[in-house]
Amino acid sequence: MAKQLKREELTKEMVKKALRCKDADELLALAKSEGYEMTREEAEAYMAEINDFQLDDEAMKAVAGGVKTCYMVDGCAFKCGTLKDC
Repeated sequence: MAKQLKREELTKEMVKKALRCKDADELLALAKSEGYEMTREEAEAYMAEINDFQLDDEAMKAVAGGVKTCYMVDGCAFKCGTLKDC
């Protein structure tokens, strides 16, 4: 039986896999293969959100030139050990 995925259960690896999906069908297939249920509407909404995401000028500079502090100060999901405030 597939289970509903909660945002707080997302891992870095899960997000990476989802970001590689090209469309809602691929995302639905991924969710199913991982044992999670997702509606077409949820998959389409997720894909629309990813496609609409754009970095502002300051974030783009940080990506291009290196960042000194973590942009996710409250509960950084990327415990890389290289960012000052992670």
